[in-house]
Amino acid sequence: MVGPSGCGKTTLLRLLAGLLLPDRGEVRLNDQALREPGSEIGLVFQTANLLPWRSVFDNILLPLQIQGISKTQAIKRVEQALAMVGLSDFAAAYPRELSGGMQQRTAIARALVHKPEILLLDEPFGALDALSRERLNLELLQLWQASRKTVVMVTHNIQEAVFLADRVLVLSQRPGRVTADIAITLPRPRELSLLYDKRFSALAYQVRQAIQ
Repeated sequence: MVGPSGCGKTTLLRLLAGLLLPDRGEVRLNDQALREPGSEIGLVFQTANLLPWRSVFDNILLPLQIQGISKTQAIKRVEQALAMVGLSDFAAAYPRELSGGMQQRTAIARALVHKPEILLLDEPFGALDALSRERLNLELLQLWQASRKTVVMVTHNIQEAVFLADRVLVLSQRPGRVTADIAITLPRPRELSLLYDKRFSALAYQVRQAIQ
């Protein structure tokens, strides 16, 4: 999802997460109205929101502790999540010892550790430098390739939206409405060289033109 600042992208994502209830209409998941957060949904914000007094391992472990997952199973899941985001060697590190990109990878691992059906991402790489952002875009694509989960992502970066997505939804100024639903037909798997492809440029231009 892309659109101008203040159009309601983050609010919509919070509705999809069950953190907010709509004034009208409803969000449905598996043919049931969504009225509260559930284990079917993982959510990652722009800031990693890691607990500074817990190690990387223990930050990722937290959702499983809350769910009451057995210790043996929880440890196995955390180890799998660490491997998935390439942080196995930093399991004992604390957030202050990590780069911004590593903190976000920890947050993504925490969101994936309970094996949600849907992953919601709210500008997860917005605070990172361009090179770190590109690297994490590639890592996110690899994670998706491995899990094939449904991912809904909010971003202000048009190139990022086109590079990652199968569909780009464009929201208007407030009150936010979907003004365009643009299919991204670029082949997968995708590499950074795609950013310089004429087809990529044409789609990015189409998205830009749809943003009012």
